[in-house]
Amino acid sequence: MTSNSQHAPSYYAATARKQTRYPTLDGSHTVNVCVIGGGLTGVNTALELAERGLSVILLEGRQIGWGASGRNGGQLIRGIGHDVSGFSRFVGTEGVRYLKQAGLDSVALVARRIEQYAIKCDLRWGFCDLANTRSQFEAFEDERNDLQDLGYKHETRIVPPERIGEVVGSTIYAGAMVDMGSGHLHPLDLVQGEASAASRLGVAIFENSPVLSIGHGKTVTVKTAQGQVRADALVLGCNAHLDELEPRLSGKVLPAGSYIITTEPLSEDLARSVIPQNMAMCDQKVGLDYYRLTADRRLLFGGACHYTGRDPKDITGYMRPKMLKVFPQLKNARIDYEWGGMIGITSNRFPQVGCLQDHPNVFYAQGYSGHGLNVTHWTAKLLAEVISRDTSKGFEVFSTVPHFTFPGGKAFRSPLLALGMLWHRLRESLG
Repeated sequence: MTSNSQHAPSYYAATARKQTRYPTLDGSHTVNVCVIGGGLTGVNTALELAERGLSVILLEGRQIGWGASGRNGGQLIRGIGHDVSGFSRFVGTEGVRYLKQAGLDSVALVARRIEQYAIKCDLRWGFCDLANTRSQFEAFEDERNDLQDLGYKHETRIVPPERIGEVVGSTIYAGAMVDMGSGHLHPLDLVQGEASAASRLGVAIFENSPVLSIGHGKTVTVKTAQGQVRADALVLGCNAHLDELEPRLSGKVLPAGSYIITTEPLSEDLARSVIPQNMAMCDQKVGLDYYRLTADRRLLFGGACHYTGRDPKDITGYMRPKMLKVFPQLKNARIDYEWGGMIGITSNRFPQVGCLQDHPNVFYAQGYSGHGLNVTHWTAKLLAEVISRDTSKGFEVFSTVPHFTFPGGKAFRSPLLALGMLWHRLRESLG
């Protein structure tokens, strides 16, 4: 991972259509809302607020889309997170149904935003869940029935193991489920396109402006090295990079490393042999593999979530064997890009949305646990509704779910979780 303000040396950074640079904050400013974080959460919250007529300043410590928002797998997949049924004791049956529906509507929200602001980001529809075991495959039928009960209008279909070659050129899977209402895109183009849209609506965006301190009160004062912002409300959209800016929130999210490699452009025949229908793909393992073809026919292969806080010394050396286990036909394919990044993991794999109890004008959304492309857009909508005093049932539902602080403090929570995940992987291998 890069440690400076430049984007990671990713395929996305190398192929981004437009990389607008914004100035550094200087002097004193007063607005309705200050947003900290130039990823999908912050950018979309700013955009939603500007659409509602509020004045907004967005502060980014590096560059727009520098974190996971601009370097993720690019998979736009239905769902809020892992199975939300278990939260019924907090939000009730109706609340669970809302969360399930939000997992679908959030994807549609991204699609509308792309269309509304004419954002070119290589959006392509089609996603495939891949089963690693027979029991996982059998569970797809219940999931498909659940989608139908919600009135899901997009095509879904079950692919049995004997027909797996129709969707993926690998023999290691026990079946699949196709969802044509999910898909994949270029995430850096998306977040930068949305930032441009926000800027056109009047949002003042400042890059290379890390926040040094926050002064709480009826008016919030946010200070950087060269300036300050006074605002009626503050939004923290930093996710895995919140650090010590607000320890009460950073302790509830574990930064976990995820890594991606991208091949050279493949021939049409080889690309078709890997993913015949050009869908986004994701398996069901604890340390899952996810992959897709880019617009120029490269295989983008990611996964290997790390909780230790240490990156592999050689990302290609670490990830290429995983790719070849799935696709041995790529043994001669050159790897052109490798990179990593931090995603925010929560203890219950459910995103955190709310406001600080003792500072009700400080709002936050974080901890997407791998579902950030769509859920960031949804939580941004909820935050904007509350801040602009619109009715927001969703904010109430999300903020009702309790979240726990990871034990062990900053020094020990990553190693403790790494041990826990090792146990889950061991159980997976024995099962």
